[in-house]
Parts: sequence; structure tokens; C-alpha cells
Amino acid sequence: MKVAFWVIGKTAPSYIKEGMSIYEKRLPHYLKFTSVVLPDVKNAKNLKPNELKKKEGLTVLKKLEKTDILILLDEKGKAFSSVQFAQFIEKRFQQSNFTLVFLVGGAYGFSDDIYQRANFQLRLSQMTFSHQMVRLFFLEQLYRAMTILKGEPYHNG
Repeated sequence: MKVAFWVIGKTAPSYIKEGMSIYEKRLPHYLKFTSVVLPDVKNAKNLKPNELKKKEGLTVLKKLEKTDILILLDEKGKAFSSVQFAQFIEKRFQQSNFTLVFLVGGAYGFSDDIYQRANFQLRLSQMTFSHQMVRLFFLEQLYRAMTILKGEPYHNG
């Protein structure tokens, strides 16, 4: 099983980039991991939110393989504890040799086309975080899940 982490647009704050880099370097020790930055939509400031989501969605759909398992990081998704998330990942690893694609949308979320293509929606918290912060929080949780599955001491629960 491969895991891909896709984000739309560059990560702006340097402190988030630095944090992400820590986990992006650690994760390949546990799994086949790639991090992909999809380009920002051109002239995004001139588009209405729904138009922007639609264009971002088209970019994602063009890049996805038919066999990819698309998991949206979405405030309407299912919430897990860290241990439950590790179990969710482990179950997916046992089911297939496909790529799990975790997607962070843009500032306005996802288009209807993306929701229709998604295999699962995952919520990190009942609180809402910026699409920039979610990047770091998710990578930390993915790393935590890997250490839980390996029985390593990073997770103290």
C-alpha cells in the first residue's frame, strides 16, 4: 500500500512548512509515502468560491488513478481517536495494493465532483482548522498512527 498526501497550493507559513518537513522525512521509514502539491488555480482571486472549488476539483480528478482510494480531510467527515485512525489505516493496508490518497482541499473545501469520487471523508477534530494548519496536523497524526502500529513509544495512550 502506498500513501499519498495531496494539497492544493503551496504551504504559505514557514513554521507549517518546517513542521511538515519533519514528518515527511519520518514517514518513508514506515510506508511508501509521497507528498504532492497541486498547483493553485490561475486567477483564483477573480473566481467565486464554487467556481474555484470546481477548477480545483478538475485538477484533482485529472491526477487520480481509477484505483486510488480517495480520502478527503473534511470537517464533515468521520472523526477517529489516534488509535482508531491507526486501525483504519491498518485495515486499508490489508485490503489492497492501491494508493491511499489523502486530500486537503483549498480554502473553500471540495467540489461536488470530488465528494462524489471520494471513498471516505475524515475529520481531524470537531473544531475547524485552516487548510494550511490541517496539513501539519494530518501528517503528525499519520506519523503517530504508524508508530502505534509498530508499537513504538511516540504515542503515550
